[in-house]
Formats: sequence, C-alpha cells, structure tokens
Amino acid sequence: MRNWPLVALGLMGCAAPGDAPEAPVRTPALSGIDAMLAEVSPDRLEATVRRLAAFGTRHTLSRTASDGRGIGAARRWIKAELESTPGLQVSFDSHLVPPGPRVPRETEVVNVVAVLPGSMPEAAGRRYAVVGHYDSRCTDVMDAEGDAPGANDDASGVAAVMELARVMAGRRFDATLVFLATAGEEQGLLGARAHARAARDAGTDYRAILNNDIVGDPGGQPPGERRIRVFSEGIPPGASPEEVKRIALLGAEQDSPSRQLARYTVEVAALHRPGVEPMPVFRADRFLRGGDHLAFLAEGFPAVRVTDLREDYARQHQDPRVEAGVRYGDTPEFVDPEYLAAVARLNGAVLAHLANAPRPPEDARVVTAALANDTLVRWSASLEPDTAAYEVVWRETTSPVWQRAFDAGAATELRLDLCKDDGVFGVRARDRDGFRSPVVPCAAAKE
Repeated sequence: MRNWPLVALGLMGCAAPGDAPEAPVRTPALSGIDAMLAEVSPDRLEATVRRLAAFGTRHTLSRTASDGRGIGAARRWIKAELESTPGLQVSFDSHLVPPGPRVPRETEVVNVVAVLPGSMPEAAGRRYAVVGHYDSRCTDVMDAEGDAPGANDDASGVAAVMELARVMAGRRFDATLVFLATAGEEQGLLGARAHARAARDAGTDYRAILNNDIVGDPGGQPPGERRIRVFSEGIPPGASPEEVKRIALLGAEQDSPSRQLARYTVEVAALHRPGVEPMPVFRADRFLRGGDHLAFLAEGFPAVRVTDLREDYARQHQDPRVEAGVRYGDTPEFVDPEYLAAVARLNGAVLAHLANAPRPPEDARVVTAALANDTLVRWSASLEPDTAAYEVVWRETTSPVWQRAFDAGAATELRLDLCKDDGVFGVRARDRDGFRSPVVPCAAAKE
C-alpha cells in the first residue's frame, strides 16, 4: 500500500500532519471482516464471467425469449443464481423505457435486485448498494445480434456483485445491503436511471452506491502493486446556486458525500488490505465515458465509480476480431480472476463497514461566533443504540485525505488547539465494535 497520509479507521491517536498512521486497533468484529473477505473465490468469479460471456450478447435490445442467448437468458440466470443463496430477497426491477437515441422502440429494461435486510431496526432503513451492469455491446451500439461477450465490461462487475451477495448473505449487518445488476447501461444508463428515480420518489435512503464497471483487468500491473481507480464527483450536480455559494464560502469543493465515500474506501483498504489499492480520482468519471453511478448522483445519492487503472480500448465496445495482428473484443481470457477477487474484497470490506457503522452524526459544525485561534466543533448525537463515541477529524485544506483524529468520547462538542481558518474539520461516529461512520464535514454556524 502506498503511504497515504491518512487516518485509518482504527486510528485513535493524534499524529502530526503528514505522519504515517499508527497501527490500527483491531476488534473481533473487525477481524471477522477479514474472515468474510477470505471467502471471496477467484474461481467462482472466473466461472461467472465466462458464463455471462457465453450468452453471446447481452445487448439491451437483444432477444429475451431464448434460453441460451441474449439479455433475457442472462437476467434469468443471474436471478436464479442469486435466489440459490439463502437470506436474500431477489426480484426483477422492470421499467418500460420510451423510444430515445439508443432505443428505437419502447423497451422493457429489467434490473436484477437482491436485498439483504439490515438486522438493527434503527439502522435497517439505511441502504448501501454495490452495482454492476449486465448488458453488453459491440462496435455498433445498435447491433443487438452480433457477438458482444462483455467480459470485463461489465461481466466483471456483475460477478463481483454476485460473489459478494453469496459471501455476505450468511452474515448479519445493522443496515440493509443491496446487490444490483442493472441493464441498459450501454444504451444510456437506462436501468440505473429508472431505479434511482424510483428510489428517490419512494424516499429510499440510499447512503452509498459502489458502481463497479470494468474491474477485471489489471492492465499489466505487477502482483503486489495493483491499484484500482475510485472516481468521485465534487460539487453535487443538483446543487442550487445557494448551495454552490455555501460550498465556495466554506472551501468545501472537495467534501461532497461522494468524495467522503472515496476517502472512506481508502481508509477501509488500509485497514483490511484486500489485495488492491484504491486510487482516488477527484472527478466524476473518465473523459468521453460514463457509468451507472452518474444516474444515482443525478438523483442526489452519493456514488463512486470503481474501474481498472489502465483500460485497453481494443477490448471495449469492439466486435471480436483480429485486424493487422491486433486482437479486438472483450473476452474472458483478459479478465484476471485474482485481481477481480481483490476488487470484490475491497467492495465487501467497504460495504461491511458502512452497514455496521453507526449513523453519521448530524449538524456537524465549526462554531464561528468569535475570532479565535482555536476551534470549537459541535454536532448532534447519533440516535442508533450502539453508538459509543465520536471523533473529530482534521486535514489541511490541500490534503486529499483526513490527517488527524481526536477522540471526543460520548460528548457532542470538542475544542481543539487548531485554527479553524487553516484546515477542514469533520465528525464521525464509532460503535462498540470499532466500526466508524463516514465523516460528516463541518459547516459553519454561530453556535
């Protein structure tokens, strides 16, 4: 792991800015996450990628009645596989999409959803989702008949979703987990847009979306030094002019909920070392491309995109063929099962921490009632019963990650000998098992 100047989730001390973090405090519950991650199977992931590729094409407009080819056969297989795992609530999430630029006729777009209900009544309403899209495409985005195996884009992401559903279903988590395989991504994020819009209209409390899209090819990175990119947007796309003004006044352009989710991913990886290192990229997505996380962001849900470090464009959106000695096509042999397993473990660790951690404290604020060289931070208590303590975190305004942490115990305010003008402050909650919530950045208030 690279020596990010971060505060690991288990760090309790107050290191100086830039110091390497001390060894995190491990509890039996945190060690149990390691045992869960060890169950992620590269062999099963490889088998899932190959099975999905074997449907020939999973184009959104491809045949639906066939048992062996097309998107209909693929979604029925995914659903049956998820239903074979006890503890999951599995269903089709169907939406009729009107004609559009990549949909010449009204089309049924069907997502596959598996829900693992939370075990704590006070926390079960919070939802955390891991997402991959199971549709595929070839060179012509409207070609619904040609071969489009879509092994890395995005059978790899769907395989990770399905493997995590299998591994996590036998365990209890405070909050609810959602394992989502979407359709229509290649035709314009259709399934994700419909699901996110319906979730917003229903008041569903999605707290984090981990979108895994193109996550199976390490791109020549040597084992032991492998990375995966985590893209996160800064200013939320739905921010009003007043909200943008407030963000600028606070200097909080790097503190959106999605950006906090990216930081959280880095911290969890430092604690569990899943075999791949998340590399935060502070923009919503790559140039000229998009993904399902954008659909959730548009509806106000925090979301990040997880994707390979170095993409091979000869293996994306291409008819399988050989031209001038170059092999084109997104086929299973280019997916590395060990790398994909490491990415799945990273996602599983983040989901487990999010779902077991207390609800983040609300109304976190720096008190700006008077000129002073110290800082008073206040917040409202988390109402979930397992909340044990709070921590105030700090970073320099130019740092990508939180650098220091201060234990506040059960109090809901803490005064620090740090100047409020020179850094960014936030608050997180901790439970008795050592799970920590994502950080809530501090606003500014008079009291």
